[in-house]
Amino acid sequence: MKPAIPRDAAPRPIVDATPRPTILDAVEAASDPTLWEALAASAHRILSDLVRGGAALGWVEPPSRDEVSELLDHVLSAVRAGDAALRFAYADHRLVGLGYWLRYARPTHRPHADLEKIAVDAAAQGLGIGRALTGSLIADAREAGIEVLTLDARGDNTGALHLYRSLGFTEYGRLPDFVAVGERRYDKVFCMLDLRGQG
Repeated sequence: MKPAIPRDAAPRPIVDATPRPTILDAVEAASDPTLWEALAASAHRILSDLVRGGAALGWVEPPSRDEVSELLDHVLSAVRAGDAALRFAYADHRLVGLGYWLRYARPTHRPHADLEKIAVDAAAQGLGIGRALTGSLIADAREAGIEVLTLDARGDNTGALHLYRSLGFTEYGRLPDFVAVGERRYDKVFCMLDLRGQG
């Protein structure tokens, strides 16, 4: 039985307790050298902590601060050339995630790009930040005229694979036991999002 609602009761607004991330693009972030330096330090912390916890981000050991700085500088350079998108997610004025795609270098593959990393701070997972980052990167790809956005993920990364499927990516191949982490082996799963005709 439903509780009775008084006729004169004003409807209460629905309050969403989940903080909405602010998604910042790389050019905005790099325009302030102090912000860019702080961002690189925070990105290093996030990536190192995730890799230390076993996340599938392409490193077996946590990356060094210099490695992360070089990666961000490389991607930023590609962004400025129109060959990439790099996004940062902030919640409560703190970096909680980052992600990027790079256009393929091979001339016959130039209309396409690869979503290479999406990383969300372990403490901020489950709040929709990965979805917000990925959605922003998909929008950037559309705006850049990317025809097909690809990605690969480790087969045991079920949360990420579920997210990508929910955003329209489809699996187009799998290499069994291809990813080596010490003695362990994982499938490498290939996914794609066809943006042609999606205007």
